[in-house]
Amino acid sequence: MNTEIVLTTDAAPSVVKGDLRNLVLDTLGREICAGAIGPETTFTTESIEARFQVSRSVVREALRALEALGLTTPKRRVGVRVLPLTRWNVYDLQVIRWRLASPSRVAQLRSLTELRGAIEPAAARMAAMRAPLNQASDLVGLAGRLWAAGKAGDAPAFLTLDKEFHSLILTMSGNEMFAQLHHLVAEVLTGRSQYSLMPQFPASEALQMHVDIATAIQTGNADKAAASMVAIMDRTLAEMSSIWDNEVPIIG
Repeated sequence: MNTEIVLTTDAAPSVVKGDLRNLVLDTLGREICAGAIGPETTFTTESIEARFQVSRSVVREALRALEALGLTTPKRRVGVRVLPLTRWNVYDLQVIRWRLASPSRVAQLRSLTELRGAIEPAAARMAAMRAPLNQASDLVGLAGRLWAAGKAGDAPAFLTLDKEFHSLILTMSGNEMFAQLHHLVAEVLTGRSQYSLMPQFPASEALQMHVDIATAIQTGNADKAAASMVAIMDRTLAEMSSIWDNEVPIIG
């Protein structure tokens, strides 16, 4: 059964139209992804105008953006209907960030981690077969710097280097579709750090696995590159499973 939702809040601050549009979009997106506005809920443009004290053009721009992301759809003579998760563009970075900021962040991290487990070993294998020597050398250098940052407990530097490391492997795969997934990998790595799901001092085994991958790619050992990446993904899944298997709530 459809539910009519009445939206109320304080008036939005006096800012330029683009900022108002982003305020409306970000607020509604977060609420939909958090389940505060559930699937099949309906609301009108007038209720959004009243809630945010903004013009109809601002509301329409925000609603068009939500529709493009698959979160809402126009409903004739009703207004706007919120769609279920199965209709969302779950690969869009904005949707991912809204989900990570919501109580469903564990489910989002799980999905992203499982996606990495499917893609990154294949990317590492292809990188060992295709990567130019200069890129392979850069990867070995990154692995060394990553090791040093991990041993020093420099979490910000480790995160930056880790994102660069995995992004480079996706690029080195020579597959343009894999390469475009680097943003998703960056989001899950950032999410784990942001919500305190990464140790300050990574395990030595994990650091060694990064070195093993880089060395295997540099030497053209495709089997070892893939196996080492599988080992990293298995370790990551094991670490994360202690959260989602026990359904431990994470407060961010």
